[in-house]
Amino acid sequence: MARTRAPDHETQRDQILELAAAKFAQTSYPSTSMSDLAAASGTSKARLYHYYESKEAILFDLLDRYTKRLMLIIAEVEGASQRRGLDERECFAELIRAFLAEYETSHSRHVALLNDVKYLVDAQREIILNRQRDVVAAFTRQLARAYPGQVTADNQTSLTMMLFGMINWTFTWLKPGGRMGYRDFAQQVIDVMDHGLQSP
Repeated sequence: MARTRAPDHETQRDQILELAAAKFAQTSYPSTSMSDLAAASGTSKARLYHYYESKEAILFDLLDRYTKRLMLIIAEVEGASQRRGLDERECFAELIRAFLAEYETSHSRHVALLNDVKYLVDAQREIILNRQRDVVAAFTRQLARAYPGQVTADNQTSLTMMLFGMINWTFTWLKPGGRMGYRDFAQQVIDVMDHGLQSP
């Protein structure tokens, strides 16, 4: 007979993922053991194995959920922008704001996405990489819609990567509660993209 799951099973998994993300960011994924994760979770290794069969399974679930969350943000912004009647440039600005709002509360998950995909097995790595490609493609499409006269087939990739270069590494220098907030920085990025791409 199959073992039934406790009512708080998913809550426990969420907590494990939160603590694992922080541990991976602090000591690196390769240097973190299941024992380290159990200690960080305040539980035993045996109990941790009840929720996840391996450290690799934890990493994949962490990145799977996080990249799904990023895709959901894109869909939510596009849907809300349509309902509110925003133009394409306003929709693009909302997308930047939404991603930076997510980055502010997902620091450790974002570090894992940038640094640890390479440790997944091939099939799992491809799932995450494909989702990352989908995120980039969505930003590229929205960028082209927002600036149709300035974004071309020749420059759209470099402009999209320039944008991600501005926002993806905020965790290294932009601290919550610091002199500049994530929302303020989002507006700076929007202003740079907006004024830098406008025709003279």
